[in-house]
Amino acid sequence: MNSATIVQKLWNYCNVLRDDGMSYGDYVEQLTYLLFLKMADERSQPPWSQPSPIAPGFDWPSLLARDGDALFDHYRHTLEKLGAERGTIGLIFAKAQNKFQDPAKLRRLVVDLIDGENWSAMGADVKGDAYEGLLEKNAQDTKSGAGQYFTPRPLIQAMVDCIAPKPGEAVCDPACGTGGFLLAAHNHVAEQHPNLTREQKRHLKENALRGWELVQGTARLAAMNMMLHGIGSDKSVPIVVGDALAADPGERFDVVLANPPFGKKSSTMITGAEGRVSTEKDVIERDDFWASTANKQLNFVQHIKTLLRQQGRAAVVLPDNVLFEGGAGETIRRKLLHECDVHTLLRLPTGLFYAQGVKPMCCFLSASPRARRPGRASCGFTTCAPTSISPSKPTRCGASTWTSLWRCTTPPTGMPARPPGAPTPRWAAGGRMTMPS
Repeated sequence: MNSATIVQKLWNYCNVLRDDGMSYGDYVEQLTYLLFLKMADERSQPPWSQPSPIAPGFDWPSLLARDGDALFDHYRHTLEKLGAERGTIGLIFAKAQNKFQDPAKLRRLVVDLIDGENWSAMGADVKGDAYEGLLEKNAQDTKSGAGQYFTPRPLIQAMVDCIAPKPGEAVCDPACGTGGFLLAAHNHVAEQHPNLTREQKRHLKENALRGWELVQGTARLAAMNMMLHGIGSDKSVPIVVGDALAADPGERFDVVLANPPFGKKSSTMITGAEGRVSTEKDVIERDDFWASTANKQLNFVQHIKTLLRQQGRAAVVLPDNVLFEGGAGETIRRKLLHECDVHTLLRLPTGLFYAQGVKPMCCFLSASPRARRPGRASCGFTTCAPTSISPSKPTRCGASTWTSLWRCTTPPTGMPARPPGAPTPRWAAGGRMTMPS
């Protein structure tokens, strides 16, 4: 069974559960819990024969053995028990709740849809793509607001192709959402370098990736996404739940890929003694930041600069005008241009992201001014028209238009080189590409 068939099979059942008031997001969350229990049970049997991380009595067979109200109560107790665990189990089951209203529908999902498949025997690409398909369908549900945690995969793939992470490099996403950038970076290294050594494979699986996510429910989906794609383990996945902007983590990375949350400036609502409500801007002050500001996007730009190693490189999606603001924005822009090689700004069409009308751009930079090429300006500029990446249905084909043109230009240090004798293009699918000479 291929991933598309699995997605359709699981998603059709979601339409049945919608009648009970379960949202798409709730359905994907419940699937996450049950898939984890099923796969843990599968890996405890031959040919894997691994010790199960789930305590006896709260495992998959204990769900199969019950029906009706007994199943309902046991499922709730299982979620409570596993939510108190540590490590990957605690991350996936933290604050978990049973959202089913009908025990018969829970039983059908457990017995007919999930237990009928051997998920561990499937290739990581099949089950991983199936889960990604569910996340994408959830993101398209504009009422849920889930699209803010899901960057369109064609855009992610194009950005990763341009950055081109290499074996042995450390890759980070400080606002990882459901983990799309981390997965694409992992797949790029595996596909472009098929002859990795055993040590390189171990590093790619266990140490190469790191993501931060503020929202517990989204971090849960990211952790499961990693596991289904064969990244991390039952004991550890490369996802940290917390505010990435709170402090310098002390770690440095070769590659940073991110789509920080769009929105207004951060603020806290305060209710006074007389019931008056006021808001106070959350200004983040850090010693490693160039300027103190409540603007989340500007803070993420500064944070990404901190995360990069010398000669490290980054690609980050930002609102179109964020680097051209005055005040703190001007200070950050000047510092960024002075200390980094901000070589490309790619303007993207309005409406590219699900459930948002924000006009975004993609900023590519290298972390050292010494990466600048002789005889060129500090900042190149690329525009991409809506005909290249359609807002309504972004595709890999459309995104690859400017990806291929990128490879025909002379990149900064660490980027893929231009093929010998390749011409320098000037136009791309209705959008003008201008590169300073």
